[in-house]
Amino acid sequence: MTTDQDHYLVLGVDPSASARQITHAYRTLIRRHHPDTRTPARHPTQPNLNQDCDHDHDVALRHVVAAYTVLHDPRQRADYDTHRAERARRDQRPLAHEDPEPARQAHRPTGLPRRGS
Repeated sequence: MTTDQDHYLVLGVDPSASARQITHAYRTLIRRHHPDTRTPARHPTQPNLNQDCDHDHDVALRHVVAAYTVLHDPRQRADYDTHRAERARRDQRPLAHEDPEPARQAHRPTGLPRRGS
């Protein structure tokens, strides 16, 4: 599963987190979002809210599992860190078609318009 989400952010750990910290965060989040262990939100007057809540937990659970799958494997984590650093550098560079400095407006004295305008 490929996602644009930052795996470290999903698990709530720093990029410098140890394998033990990553596993602890994963297990905590699994208990929170897994259907067998999460506390169900009950809205007897509005049953659709239960479905929305369950859907949110399911989405969060998929993100947590995807993040842990990458971060617990040292090779995958190294690859992810490399791509994450490249993406951060790329996002900081201006695109080729963007001028880093805005174009300066030609100074026009107020009053009479220029000829040919």
